[in-house]
Amino acid sequence: MLKNYSRMENQTFNADIISIEGLKVIPQSSTPAFILLLLIYIFIMASNIGLVVLISMETSLHQPMYLLLCNMNINDVFGATVVIPRLLSDLFTPIMQGYTHYIECVVQAFAAHFHAGTSHTVLMIMAFDRYTAICNPLRYAAIMTHRMVVKLSVGAWVAAFISVAILLGLTIRLTRCRRVIFNPFCDNASLFKLSCQDLLINHIYGLGSAVVILGSSLCSIAFTYLRIAIMCFSSKNKALNSKALQTCATHLAVYIIMMVASFTPMIMHRRPEWADSGKVASVMFHVVPPALNPIIYGLQCKELKHKIVSMFHRNKVTNRKSLHK
Repeated sequence: MLKNYSRMENQTFNADIISIEGLKVIPQSSTPAFILLLLIYIFIMASNIGLVVLISMETSLHQPMYLLLCNMNINDVFGATVVIPRLLSDLFTPIMQGYTHYIECVVQAFAAHFHAGTSHTVLMIMAFDRYTAICNPLRYAAIMTHRMVVKLSVGAWVAAFISVAILLGLTIRLTRCRRVIFNPFCDNASLFKLSCQDLLINHIYGLGSAVVILGSSLCSIAFTYLRIAIMCFSSKNKALNSKALQTCATHLAVYIIMMVASFTPMIMHRRPEWADSGKVASVMFHVVPPALNPIIYGLQCKELKHKIVSMFHRNKVTNRKSLHK
């Protein structure tokens, strides 16, 4: 790898052409890895888009909880599409021989960080919705109106967009003296490491924005679910408490999966000997949560489960009738 790197650096320097190392997959494993990743991507697209279509078509599901869930499904489709198709195309490309234009790399980095930021902000507003529904049920309909749902959804996406726009804006202002990215896809840290300038501002803002987003997400979700747990354990309505705790457990499971997927690559990239594992972990953030979220919500939300079962039942009946004809 070092020989390839030095040979490439000795060539005529073109800062607009970026080399991406990609995943280190031996040639014998390229085809199985491609098939597995492709199947996962198809499942992500089918399950998440399917839930969005189902919620859109069924008027009984036009409730704040499910409308906010659509935000997560759309964001998961977006996040998986940002990373997986490019990985699939690079799996059969030798290491250090994958190239892309700098602008394309910036767009991918922006989209990847935008997906990550939106994941946290969307889960925050979903936690607020559950907190209002369980702790303030008499005012829930007045608070969580369709207009409020739209405002919260737009706010979640806009907050992530502005944060990431500033993050990448600070990076693209830098001049570049390198053109090799040792990651499976483009991200902000990889981009500003291409520069030989002072990166103090980039480090400060990058760390600060991560602390604000992750800290706000962690604190808000911890606070809301702690209040919900206190209210449930102090209430005498066991049936209602069981349903509330089950709903909260679903959201917490999704949040824990996402937090693990967020922090694992950060920790692994701190240790040089874990660098290759860190690359796989960074890809998992765009693969695991988008694949598990529709399963978790589809199985735990009774109304969604009922609608999905009913839809499959109607399709079976329709197919049988068409066969008899």
